[in-house]
Amino acid sequence: MQAIAETWRTTRHSIEGFIADKRALAATEFAVIVPLMLVMFFGTVEFSSAVAIDRKVTLMARTLSDLTSQSTSVGDTDITNFLAASTGIMTPYDKSLVVASVHELYVDPSTLQARVQWSKGAVPKTAGTVVNIPTTLAIGGTYLIFSEVSYTYTPSVKFVLTSGINLSDVAYTRPRQSLCVYFSPSTTCTTT
Repeated sequence: MQAIAETWRTTRHSIEGFIADKRALAATEFAVIVPLMLVMFFGTVEFSSAVAIDRKVTLMARTLSDLTSQSTSVGDTDITNFLAASTGIMTPYDKSLVVASVHELYVDPSTLQARVQWSKGAVPKTAGTVVNIPTTLAIGGTYLIFSEVSYTYTPSVKFVLTSGINLSDVAYTRPRQSLCVYFSPSTTCTTT
């Protein structure tokens, strides 16, 4: 019986000594908290970069539409310049991941459907294609400049987000200097 009591006493002293010993407590806390802090840090970095790029995609779509709507007529060189100027907004991020297009739409007065008049960029649409637009912009007999921009964001660290995210936005503007923006060599507004 005495052996059992001695074993319990020894065990109790060992446990009390272990609990009272604080020498490795900081190392244990560090080992538990560091992985969590690293996930939070890299997640914040990746999320912040994605938000910044998403904002730049929106600005690029608006700029592309705005630059085009300020002209009375455009040609291939003008569209190339507008795309280059708007793509400059993406600095310092990789510009090669940008997919941008600009289109002129005509809103049919009888059906209020928007149809493509001309289209240029990375993903042009065929003339006459119906494009869905917000109902507030569906005013018969008017034209719209419509730009589309997308960007595939791939995290640089890939610690939290492992695959790419497609960020995209569109913008609509009305022609400012004339009824429509002619695409050279056309000199009149067409209603395809």
